[in-house]
Amino acid sequence: MSRPPVTAAPRIARRVHGTATAARMVPEEVPVAFSYGGTTHAVMMATPADLEDFALGFSLTEGIVAAPDEIEAVAVEEAGEGIDIQITLGGEPGARFAARRRHLAGPVGCGLCGIESIEEALRRVRDVGAAALTLSAGDITRSVRQLAEWQTLHSETGAVHAAGFYVPESGILTAREDVGRHNALDKLAGALARAGVDGETGAVVVTSRVSVEMVQKAAAIGAPAILAVSAPTALAIRTAEEAGMMLVALVRGDEFDVFTHARRLVEGEARNVA
Repeated sequence: MSRPPVTAAPRIARRVHGTATAARMVPEEVPVAFSYGGTTHAVMMATPADLEDFALGFSLTEGIVAAPDEIEAVAVEEAGEGIDIQITLGGEPGARFAARRRHLAGPVGCGLCGIESIEEALRRVRDVGAAALTLSAGDITRSVRQLAEWQTLHSETGAVHAAGFYVPESGILTAREDVGRHNALDKLAGALARAGVDGETGAVVVTSRVSVEMVQKAAAIGAPAILAVSAPTALAIRTAEEAGMMLVALVRGDEFDVFTHARRLVEGEARNVA
């Protein structure tokens, strides 16, 4: 199954020097359902690209599976206006997921999908503090600059987020894009798992703000650092601190703010700024 991730939309473009009628490329946004054992677990509004990565990454970062080999099969199917991803789990993971489903109080949707309680929404994050990763100031600015080079959908539309994985001395290994920032990160998680990349070896780089879910998902990947072009929430900062993760945000050119675990930043000392 293949759907184009972008489409041409007619428009009237008003500019300083006049108006013109011309098409603009815009990203597609479709409902994507994750079904386990024939039962829909969550529906996300997403860009219809890299859906196998999305299925694996979502399953990993949401704790439905602990490893890629716990998924026996993934089938991407048309479902009217949307897409249904049928995911078949192995015996023990399938039984574990069925027990989890029995506790769900009601339907689920975007955001904290399948979350049944406040305690689960604020679940203890994976500890990545033992990872040896350090980054220089140059690594941080270079990671964001290189991520822009991977943003082919964004260059066409200006309307999608990206998540990439940066390794010192290697650069961005891979990146994924989506209209949803969580979706882009899930797709990245799936791509890394499929490629057998160890999450402890690099940093997650995102084009969005950093919410608590973004920290939770980065920690599920195993990444000891998350770098972002926008700002973090207070809960994201507290969660990154607990996880042993360096959280760097507001990366603009050579300037950025380090909110947690600055011990991972090497190469000179930062200046005191107001």
